Amino acid sequence: MSANGKPQSGYGIIYGGGAIGLMGAVADEALKHNGVVTGIIPRFMVDVEWEHKDVEDMIHVETMHKRKELMVQGSSGILALPGGTGTLEELFEVMSLKKLGQYPHPIVVLNTNGYYDGMLQQTRKMVEEQFMRPIHNEMWTIVERPEDVVAAIERATPWDEDAIRFAGV
Repeated sequence: MSANGKPQSGYGIIYGGGAIGLMGAVADEALKHNGVVTGIIPRFMVDVEWEHKDVEDMIHVETMHKRKELMVQGSSGILALPGGTGTLEELFEVMSLKKLGQYPHPIVVLNTNGYYDGMLQQTRKMVEEQFMRPIHNEMWTIVERPEDVVAAIERATPWDEDAIRFAGV
């Protein structure tokens, strides 16, 4: 935190609203430092008590689809931490939106200990097999260390709605 109480990076967090896993730990740390945290969680996850009780700005929605929609709409960048199928599904959806010129903001993938190496190999294969253009592998930035995330967001290649011009293969 800076002396004026704002996050040092200038960024807040919009995430899925859970108390467990890596994002729960990120939310805990941000809250500990008076960071701005917004959670968006489907009611069925609240019912099984996955909701982070310390996040005051919590939005309850009916579906996973609405959760993703609101997270993307409210964001000025995406950070993918190592995760499971939900993380991959959310990441590929926002990558698809960016490819189509519908999401202009940075996407940063934290590839800790090579976690995303297989995914990156697959996206290179998509280019080799001509299911994507080479420029589409420039839609995101890969970092190895958490401390490199903010700089990656700030250095991200500009992308805009004109991307639709070269979205097709």
